[in-house]
Amino acid sequence: MRHRKKFNHLGRKKGHRSSMLANMACSLIEHKRINTTLAKAKALKKFVEPLITKSKSDTTHNRRIVFSRMKQKNAVAELFRDVAVKVADRPGGYTRIIRLGNRLGDNAEMAMIELVDYNDTYVNKKKKTTRRSRRGNKKAEETNNDVIEAVTDETVVTDETPAAEEAPAEEAPAEEAPAEEAPAEEESEDKKED
Repeated sequence: MRHRKKFNHLGRKKGHRSSMLANMACSLIEHKRINTTLAKAKALKKFVEPLITKSKSDTTHNRRIVFSRMKQKNAVAELFRDVAVKVADRPGGYTRIIRLGNRLGDNAEMAMIELVDYNDTYVNKKKKTTRRSRRGNKKAEETNNDVIEAVTDETVVTDETPAAEEAPAEEAPAEEAPAEEAPAEEESEDKKED
């Protein structure tokens, strides 16, 4: 009977399944994202997230627990050294699963599993959240008027063409100055020879 056995067996015996998940976890830590089937990605997420949580506190006991599950020394070292530092302030949800469609050969549903903090396109920079209230309309109108005045002042400055013409005029004498200094140096050398 398989009562209360909720996890996916993935068509493998226990030894094969645990070895496969350990190897996939090491690959995920090393490469930061891997492509696999959706069922394996979901099983890997349940396998690797508790290990990443253990890595946040770098103790000998936690290293031994993680090493007993992952079995590769360099992957464990990278997990505790690099990954734990990046996920230190995250309370959970260290991985993301993105569905990729079906595989051509056997039509298996594919997915990409990746570490959340290592993907720059999806990482959101913290934004200030503001709450709008009906009482603050006067302050909002005043700040909007100040912004509009500042914008109109800036456009007036940029529309002036004489300011743009003055900049090239300043550059031209700077180029001529070295040309005038060169003959002066030659004259001083002629005087030294006499």
